[in-house]
Amino acid sequence: MELRHLRYYVAVAEAENVSRAALKLHVSQPGISRQIRDLEDEIGFQLLERSAKSVRLTPAGKVFLKETREVLLHVEAAVNKARAIAKGGGGEIHVGYAPSLTVQILPAMLRKFQDAFPDVRVALHDLSSEEMLLQLAAGKLQVALTVPPPAKMLRGLAFVEIARYAMVVAVAPNHPLGKFKAVTLRQVAPERLIGLNRTDYPEYHFETRKLFAASGLKPNFAEEHEGGTGIVAAVEAGRGIALVPSSLACIVGTRVKLIPLKPALPPIRVGALWLKKKTSALVEKFIAAAKAD
Repeated sequence: MELRHLRYYVAVAEAENVSRAALKLHVSQPGISRQIRDLEDEIGFQLLERSAKSVRLTPAGKVFLKETREVLLHVEAAVNKARAIAKGGGGEIHVGYAPSLTVQILPAMLRKFQDAFPDVRVALHDLSSEEMLLQLAAGKLQVALTVPPPAKMLRGLAFVEIARYAMVVAVAPNHPLGKFKAVTLRQVAPERLIGLNRTDYPEYHFETRKLFAASGLKPNFAEEHEGGTGIVAAVEAGRGIALVPSSLACIVGTRVKLIPLKPALPPIRVGALWLKKKTSALVEKFIAAAKAD
């Protein structure tokens, strides 16, 4: 059974005349009659009662007509949806993101993408680095906005950098370090350090320890949180200090002070991460909008 069989059947059933249906479909009358007989032979029952000048639906034919219309509508919808996605003009894309890293770039990026592709729904998912990698692999995410994962975890993934942020020290306004215009890692080392949960963000702890070790120091991790919001709240409450990306400046206001490090540490790279084998036209459009911003 092919789609043309169903289309021919619907046309004949609606016109109640083979000649008119053939004229509408721009096919020969014998051809359309043969296709419908082939359809009846395949399904094993009669759809039409034929006379010299017209055709009538059998009871089974009436039921089959209703269901066939539904099938053709579903096929048309599927084609339209797939065509729109292929052209970047419709569909849905799931994007994982780390709030503290993307607070500056995400709003502008979404505006640019939605202005260009208003029919595309962008579903945002606030996830840890580990969760993003797992969901990319499972096909639940199409893009993740995060730091580049370790090289050993990049297999099968593509990464493009979007922004870089300086690493700064977040302290409560009344903290002793708050009086300095810049601080060193040696000044930071003795302080209670507030960081991200090491289970969900193992790379954060690895990179932080690596940075301190380069100066012969060890970080004094004292408290862990699931995200930037918890870290800022803990710093504001005076529970410790934190190393955070300078991107947080746009949301912390006067709640905490962000102090530059001297000498400056390597910047935090933030970009888009996606599965190479599942790159679609829609993903390419989203990445292009991100890079353009």
